[in-house]
Amino acid sequence: MLNTLEIAVLTTIGAALLLRLATLPVLVRAQTATRRRALAATGADATAGAPGGVGATVGELAVGLLAVVGLLALLRVWSSVLYEGLGQPFDLDNVRYLAFQTHMSLVLVRTWYIATFVTCLLLWLLLCYLTQRKLLTNGLPQQAWSAGRTRAQVIGLLVLRAVIGVFVLPVGLLLVAVVFQIVAVLVSRHPKPVGAEGASAQQAQAFQAPLAAPNPYAATVPPQASYVPTQFAQPAPSPPTAPPVQSSPPLGSPLSPHEPRTIGGYQLLGRIGSGGMGTVYLAQRQGSATQVALKTINLELLNDAELLRRFQRESEVLAMVPGAYTARVLDAGVDAGRPYLAMELLDGHPLDVHLREQGPIRSAEALRALALALAVALSGVHRLGLVHRDLKPANIMLTTAGPRLLDFGIAAIVDGTRLTATGGGPGTLTYMAPEQFGEERVGTPADVWAWACCVVCAAHGASPFAATSTGAVIRRIVDTGPEPAALAAVQALDPGLAAVVTRALAIDPAQRPADGTALLAALAAAQPTAPDPAGVHDQITRGWQTLAL
Repeated sequence: MLNTLEIAVLTTIGAALLLRLATLPVLVRAQTATRRRALAATGADATAGAPGGVGATVGELAVGLLAVVGLLALLRVWSSVLYEGLGQPFDLDNVRYLAFQTHMSLVLVRTWYIATFVTCLLLWLLLCYLTQRKLLTNGLPQQAWSAGRTRAQVIGLLVLRAVIGVFVLPVGLLLVAVVFQIVAVLVSRHPKPVGAEGASAQQAQAFQAPLAAPNPYAATVPPQASYVPTQFAQPAPSPPTAPPVQSSPPLGSPLSPHEPRTIGGYQLLGRIGSGGMGTVYLAQRQGSATQVALKTINLELLNDAELLRRFQRESEVLAMVPGAYTARVLDAGVDAGRPYLAMELLDGHPLDVHLREQGPIRSAEALRALALALAVALSGVHRLGLVHRDLKPANIMLTTAGPRLLDFGIAAIVDGTRLTATGGGPGTLTYMAPEQFGEERVGTPADVWAWACCVVCAAHGASPFAATSTGAVIRRIVDTGPEPAALAAVQALDPGLAAVVTRALAIDPAQRPADGTALLAALAAAQPTAPDPAGVHDQITRGWQTLAL
């Protein structure tokens, strides 16, 4: 009978685990509702979180009821002895019944019965406490857990569960409760974001790069490789900067009542954009008339070590990268544990927004100006021994002073190490080079590939590797090649530029221009007329003036 009892216990645990995994979305919604209530109680904005509330609570109760009915039915079918022993609340009289029916020692059965009940009850309560602690501390303000009201609610919940466990729940159902709570603890370690992370995709332009893996590298720049100077390769002064934007009323959306009014000595004037990981504010340093774009991490993500590392990485990279056709960093720091990055405020909008609202670029001069400006930016990045790794239209700002390359959050030092994130390597699928899908070294040629994709996208309206499914995109990248009509759009505007683009899309990285400097040299050689002695920056400025922004 002991073997039968053990089999029944294992079967109960297995069935409980399957039921919990099958109803995992219900658990996630219930935990999200708990976090939203806690966040709202602290005064933070919880209006944009995932669904939850009464519906999630009812769903969890329905799952619990299903577990009760299922367990009792299972035990009744299995054995009347098991039903009487495990299908009833804790009662020492059950021990006598089990001992009598199984012809086992009363002491042995009593020891097993009491030990199983006490262990399951204590483990259930402990796991419940750990779940609540994880939910109310992981990414939420400190007061969400430390508040006296929260502690009283948690204690009340534990007392209620203890009473239910002792007087109401069948002993066998405690096993189910423990299994459910183990899953709940594991899920609570990575809770679903709440609050500002639910902002719409249209507001996420400022922070839409994928999260990179933890970066093990220090900020020290590796020794620079020697390179052959060309007329475009020397570092040049920053392009003319548009005058500081003095918008009134403030640019972007007004601040909500729960958002801060100052960060790091900057007065926040409005919200430029927000996304799943952070927010960009229109800000002005107290005592200064110049407005800046102040980028910071959402409050509930301050415990996310990976995101903090990526944010720090972006600050370090932008501080090193030359200002030519990139966003200049004006200040960086930490305010009350919340890092921020103050950048020059750029007018205009990203390339992907321009394409969506105005269509492809039809000016050959403007297209070449875009290609040259991005190549200049990459040249400065690559000379520092860095790879951007996420060059795409959303990270290219079209300003009145020229294109600007943005978002260096997943830039990597070029040392041959392949950095990956859970579920795939850093980058955006339709702009990723073939080597990013394998174990090959990902270096500066990957940025050159992405540059070519962006140039084609600007002339055609979509990436040359866009397709209807992920598998089809990857097949185009590693096998069948770019869409001919997309390359034809560049060819129709600028045959010389199209030749460089085609070379930059070679599957073998060794067949592409090696880096931004080599790319500039290839663009100079492909010009139909002699290079302008006035310099590449004047050529970019004149060509850019032909684009209607």
